[in-house]
Amino acid sequence: MSTLALRGPYWVTVRQYRRPLWLTGALVLAALAVIGGLRIWDLQYPDVYVGDGYQHVADNNSGYKLLREAIKQFSHAMLLLPLLIGALVAGPLTAREFESGTYKLSLTQSIGPAHWLRAKLLTAVAAALATTLVLTAAYRIGWPRVAGTYRLHWADPGPYMSIGTVLFAYALLAVTVGVLVGQLIHRTLAAMAVTGGVVGVIMLVLGAFRWDLLPVRTLTGPARADASPLGMPGNGLFIDQGLVATSGKQLSGWSCYADGQSTGCRSDVDIASQYLTYQPRSHFWPTQLIETGIVLALAALAAYAAFRLLRARHP
Repeated sequence: MSTLALRGPYWVTVRQYRRPLWLTGALVLAALAVIGGLRIWDLQYPDVYVGDGYQHVADNNSGYKLLREAIKQFSHAMLLLPLLIGALVAGPLTAREFESGTYKLSLTQSIGPAHWLRAKLLTAVAAALATTLVLTAAYRIGWPRVAGTYRLHWADPGPYMSIGTVLFAYALLAVTVGVLVGQLIHRTLAAMAVTGGVVGVIMLVLGAFRWDLLPVRTLTGPARADASPLGMPGNGLFIDQGLVATSGKQLSGWSCYADGQSTGCRSDVDIASQYLTYQPRSHFWPTQLIETGIVLALAALAAYAAFRLLRARHP
């Protein structure tokens, strides 16, 4: 037998869940084929360039339109991927073993509880990472073509999760949380719901504060009745815009209008200048790595808690 062949509880786990694994593999390959096919279709209609260098997509390029819509829907699906992974690990892979009592049979096969749980955990981790890797590769096939279009900005939640490293960390977190919750709640559906809720809350909290992990950049300019608001440099992420009082206080919102009735921007406050705060595109990878580190730390904590709980109940 090859040393690369699965043995013991690893073989049993894969054999036991071979149908869901095959189905997952088929769906992932289907996504890869769809995005790849649409990208090839899109290449059949090259863009048209005019004198000012502006890029136009040919009106008859149905491949581009379908590719953009597919990537937009794909972005939503990638956001849900960690929740789905966590629910499947917590329910069918862990909680159902305790609910049906089949884990007792596994523990009589000359393996300890820790070895049994480790086999479950590592098998789920391998499947989750492989799935995430192929889906990320499929997403990246189409992403360069539609990047920067409406609702497909690099900082939007879907693209942000899909083109960096953080999705892999959330996949690991989902597996470890699922294993832990599956031991705490020996009911398949309840464990699935709780795991999805826990992973979802973590994603929402970190998503709400991810752009506070690094300091924003600020632009300033003159503020007059005839002044225009400051423009976003490059492809940055807009954070806030407004006026700066002579005291230095920032007043969010724009209120400079050339209506012929006022020579200033606000009559109640002395205005010195205007400002615009944003996150530059260069902050994408530092933010990704910081958030990835936080999520991996939470995943390690959940895995540690799962093994501690198992040893406490099955010394």
